[in-house]
Amino acid sequence: MKTQKHFHQKSIVRSCLFALFLISIPNFTVATNMQISENPDVKNYTVYKGIVVDQKSGSPIEFANMTIEGTTTSIVTNKEGEFTLKVPDELSHAKVIVSYMGYKNKLVSISSLKPKTSRIEMVQIPFQLREVTVISKNAETLIRDVMANKGNNYLDEPARMTGFFRESIKKDDNYVSLSEAVVDIYKQPYTTFKTDVVKIHKARKKTNYTKSDIVAFKIRGGPYNTLDLDIIKNPELFFTENMLSNYSFNLEGNTLIDNKMIYIVSFKPRHDKPEIPVPLYSGKIYIDAQSLALKSAIFNLNIENKEMASRLFNAKKPFRATLYPLEATYRIDYREKDGKWYYGYSRIDLGFRIKWNKKLFDTNYYSTIEMAVIDWEPTKGMKPVSRKERLKPSAILVDRPTGFTESDFWGEHNIIEPDKSIESAIEKMKENMEKQKANQFIANEMENK
Repeated sequence: MKTQKHFHQKSIVRSCLFALFLISIPNFTVATNMQISENPDVKNYTVYKGIVVDQKSGSPIEFANMTIEGTTTSIVTNKEGEFTLKVPDELSHAKVIVSYMGYKNKLVSISSLKPKTSRIEMVQIPFQLREVTVISKNAETLIRDVMANKGNNYLDEPARMTGFFRESIKKDDNYVSLSEAVVDIYKQPYTTFKTDVVKIHKARKKTNYTKSDIVAFKIRGGPYNTLDLDIIKNPELFFTENMLSNYSFNLEGNTLIDNKMIYIVSFKPRHDKPEIPVPLYSGKIYIDAQSLALKSAIFNLNIENKEMASRLFNAKKPFRATLYPLEATYRIDYREKDGKWYYGYSRIDLGFRIKWNKKLFDTNYYSTIEMAVIDWEPTKGMKPVSRKERLKPSAILVDRPTGFTESDFWGEHNIIEPDKSIESAIEKMKENMEKQKANQFIANEMENK
């Protein structure tokens, strides 16, 4: 019975989070139904860029939420605290709610924002929150209550969400692949076992693998990888009865997020269960004190046993090479509107080392995969997505050097402002593509003569 139970746990972990990676011979691609477009939309919006910082220290605040008041339109700041907000003309007189854990919410008039240099300063909560010892429940009971109340707290009807997806891959210090997409997510109710469906609305991708590369590092699943992190919809990682028994939970304290009291629960693997054959996680979970809804979770995989951890990743690798994970960090954030919580943002940061037999140097690959929900609406009255239009969960986004030269590529859609390193890589790609166009033009002229 123990063996069957542990095998079941391992199968669940593989299927819900880690069937992500493929290491393949260069130029290996999988066709998808992805629509790649370079036509800019009609501009009926205004773009505002800036940074969110701590008022006292001036330090940037990463992953702060920014929501246009009275709407479901939201974005998040990047790791440098920077943002790009595209506001439709009809909302130019509205306000933006900026929120982050441990800070007071800030209400900012859109009319006060600047096109490129907006600076929003957040104020930390100055008062001491009440002691967490007044809570009568222990940490594990809180976790169980989160799952017991998900039918009341989370979306209970299908919804179509618009999401922005980004996937980047670095080989050592150089970017070798960048993908971005605006997707339609057909989100199923949290009380059902129906799987979510993704349709690519608009996408672009550029790869920089060269003939000298022995392998190309590619990712299967695209946006589905970020959706798999919805641990309320997919509780197999932590919140099933079998998985709960593998962890110890500790109620650390509380804070404020969006002016709501939030319990902070830390968790880590139990040390009295050495027979578990798969690596587990450790991290923190943030729970809304009033509704007992999961607000956020930040956690990482234990990779101390590298051989055991590497078996979790479904990888096709070259002969005479061994794959080891270097890091595996995850984040999931939920948002709330009208008493219902829904998937808002998730991010995966992973690193892998390829050790080559009889070679002096190893190869390191790093990947960041993230998706933010921009907007959502109920799907009542909408036509279902045909199978032909659906992105396959096993798909690899097609390699096509297109899109990154279009400044208005995304039209009115808000995006996650790129990290500085990614922004520099995109600029370099633009330069390379312009050179390629110029060289092709010269070659054509020479041929015509």
